Amino acid sequence: MTILEDIKIHDADRHVIEPMDLWTESLGQAFINKVGLNLRFDTVANRLDRTERLGSWADIRLSPQLMLKGKPALKKWNENMQIHAAYKREEKFAEADNQMSLGMDPIKQVQSMGKEVHTASMFPTFAGFIVNNHNLTDDESLQFCNAYNHWLNDYCKNHDRLYGVGLVSRHNPSNLVSQVEQIKRFGWKTIVLRPEVINGKDLGDPEYNAFWDICESSNISIAFHGGTHLQAPTAGSDRFSSHFAMHACAHPMEMQQAFLSLLESGVLHRHPNLKFAFLEAGAGWVPSWLWRLDEICKDDLPNELAHNIAMPPSEYFKRQCWVGVELGEPCLQEVIKMIGSDKLLYGTDFPHPDHLKFDINEFNEKNTGLSSNIIAQVLSGNGLEFFNIGQKK
Repeated sequence: MTILEDIKIHDADRHVIEPMDLWTESLGQAFINKVGLNLRFDTVANRLDRTERLGSWADIRLSPQLMLKGKPALKKWNENMQIHAAYKREEKFAEADNQMSLGMDPIKQVQSMGKEVHTASMFPTFAGFIVNNHNLTDDESLQFCNAYNHWLNDYCKNHDRLYGVGLVSRHNPSNLVSQVEQIKRFGWKTIVLRPEVINGKDLGDPEYNAFWDICESSNISIAFHGGTHLQAPTAGSDRFSSHFAMHACAHPMEMQQAFLSLLESGVLHRHPNLKFAFLEAGAGWVPSWLWRLDEICKDDLPNELAHNIAMPPSEYFKRQCWVGVELGEPCLQEVIKMIGSDKLLYGTDFPHPDHLKFDINEFNEKNTGLSSNIIAQVLSGNGLEFFNIGQKK
């Protein structure tokens, strides 16, 4: 048996799909009506109107649109994008609807992992867009967050291959500590955050200090997971209108700014044992960004941030940060040279339709520059270290 055949893979980025009835059952119909959470379905009349205006190519059924507070939950998810997404769904991902349904049920989720994926850290899909929506009040965001975490606890608690990743509401930083206490009661060792500015506060805001304190003292890791179309300020959304451009910007650029916020504010300096991961943005940005911070920015005004940055920025990253890699991604050798192979993670992103299957042989073929030992690190050991797997759930 080769080392690759013997790997117990940990999926560092696997997703649940939250059913709509989760919110009604947890929060009650009155609350759901108040915040206007519903699905807006395509109608025959809308389809006829769309076809008349745009031509025969628009004659296709659109997926339901999630609505919140009278607005689409996805920012700038316009009609043109919805049409293209409908064709993508029908032509390229015929099995996508079935795969997405697997994410709603923990038994089916485990079955979908098969023998290749041994354990997985479970991230939200729609809950992150809802909880971090800037149109919600502090209390509404918190209620959605609590409902999701309780549902996720039920989802994972009878399946020792599934590890819950807690979600927090950042709308009101004063209740973050109590949210972490609840997450600790669930036995979870990781929290997911969006990298963006949420409700006017970036990650380095002093109001988050108590949050970082309790996460470090509780050995809870922080996983940043971004994406396009959040109803909050996101890199690219202020200047672009195409999904192509916004998607290109949102993932890597928000991660760069998230790391910079933690660095500039002294969060990394004050919390040397707090672990951070930057997921679904690739790793290619890491060498150039750290080189720039080390060689250009830090030396420009060496005393400006001396109280918060006491060593080269790359040393902070190497000490306490991990990054997700993509299949076939270039420059991984440069990434390894900069931060080490022990800081690379791999997640399947299942069951999202752009990442439907995982094949260890495909991973090996598309990352031919990596040794078997490094691949074993990326697919297993590194994830167990970052997510604190092996400790009590």
